Amino acid sequence: MSRTMLERTGSRAPRGANDSRVVSPGPSRLRRAEKWAALVLLLPALLGFVVFYLYPTVRGVWYSMTDFNLLNDPTFLGMANFEELAADPQVWDSLRITAVFAVVNIAIVMVLALGLAAFMQRLNLRNWVRSLLLLPWLVPNVAIALIWGWLLDANVGYLSQLLKSVGISGVSFYNGDAALGIIIVISVWSGLGYTALLLYAGMLQVPNELYEAAALDGASETRMFFRVTLPLIRPVLALVLVVSLIGSFQVFDLVQVGYGNNPIPEVRVIYYYIYQQAFSFYNMGYASAIAILLVVILGALTVVQMRLMRANRSDLS
Repeated sequence: MSRTMLERTGSRAPRGANDSRVVSPGPSRLRRAEKWAALVLLLPALLGFVVFYLYPTVRGVWYSMTDFNLLNDPTFLGMANFEELAADPQVWDSLRITAVFAVVNIAIVMVLALGLAAFMQRLNLRNWVRSLLLLPWLVPNVAIALIWGWLLDANVGYLSQLLKSVGISGVSFYNGDAALGIIIVISVWSGLGYTALLLYAGMLQVPNELYEAAALDGASETRMFFRVTLPLIRPVLALVLVVSLIGSFQVFDLVQVGYGNNPIPEVRVIYYYIYQQAFSFYNMGYASAIAILLVVILGALTVVQMRLMRANRSDLS
């Protein structure tokens, strides 16, 4: 049939047979659908972030520039609270005590945790053995403070009496010379297992072929640890250091509970000083200013630490 006859009779080819306009949904439409799905799934977390983090942060910044005692309406003061804390020796003394605690605590925990993680990696311990390491970390810090407070009581504490029997006296919470060391020991005991398991998880990502090649070259276990393991777990190591730093500067419950709301000056850490200003002296505005100072210090230390550790780059990729 000629083209004229086809047009006259109305005969047509099947729809879509040669129609290039029939296409599947494009990638842009799929990406838009994925974005909406991701937004719906993230919405609860975003809502929680706004309600429990962003809003309190904004309120805290506002309170830091006011005179607020929880009983009356805030009165705007500008930067007066920050000028006052700059001249407050208690703030800097509390920061010094907290910094000493953080440095010593992190140094001891990291050295012991790295050794324990390497030990677990090379011996391939059973799961129940690794689970036991988490037990101290799972115990609430309030219970830990109460238990150690009883053990180190100067009069009836079992551990204090045991140490006295071997010639070591003065080991109690209220001994100014030993107080900060006791808090550090308790913190190390509590967080060592958790830190070791984090580092152990990072070590599991290192291919065994690298250890086999190093062993063929005659490298010892110590040399493989420093030349193979540590460089390859640098991102995990940086994460653990940052988390440990923030957690060390947030030490509070051991001091609050261990000293029965009356710590001696040797262990008055910055978090306790903020709590004291806010809920003992009702200087909420001044306490907020100190908290903002702490946020700035931790933020700066975190950025420096991440840059020095080159945490955004991994030799495993």
